[in-house]
Amino acid sequence: MVRVKSRYLLCEINVSDRSRLLFLNDGAIAAAVKEAVSRIHVKYLNTQTGMVFLRFPKRSYKLLWSALPFITSIETRYQKIQCFLNCLHVGGTIRTCQKFLVRYNTRQLYRMLPDCKNEEEEKQIRRAILSCSIIQGAFEDEPENDDDEDEV
Repeated sequence: MVRVKSRYLLCEINVSDRSRLLFLNDGAIAAAVKEAVSRIHVKYLNTQTGMVFLRFPKRSYKLLWSALPFITSIETRYQKIQCFLNCLHVGGTIRTCQKFLVRYNTRQLYRMLPDCKNEEEEKQIRRAILSCSIIQGAFEDEPENDDDEDEV
């Protein structure tokens, strides 16, 4: 049997009025920590597509990546939204993540073509593919210097 090694942070809560500590609970502390993490690490969120860019230090991204499967819901505006996070790509810069996203969206659009119900739907998807290709062409001018990029 393998022993799981953990690290713990012992923190002191400093307040000007010690009686205010009685109002705290573990849920409030957890919420404050989560909010701070989201402020620091969430770089971009597109609510229309459900894509989010997360930024972590290189030395700890694997640890934080391993925590993603344990996210089963997100609480916002007094609602609990059941969800999970699927990591599509790991890149060294936000630019390489953007390039991957363009390629990924283009592939997704090509997969939608056979399911079109009429000519108008097919034309809309082909226009969307063309707009992705134009954006992707602009990215190809720059040299690729991201050596720690991984596709998932």
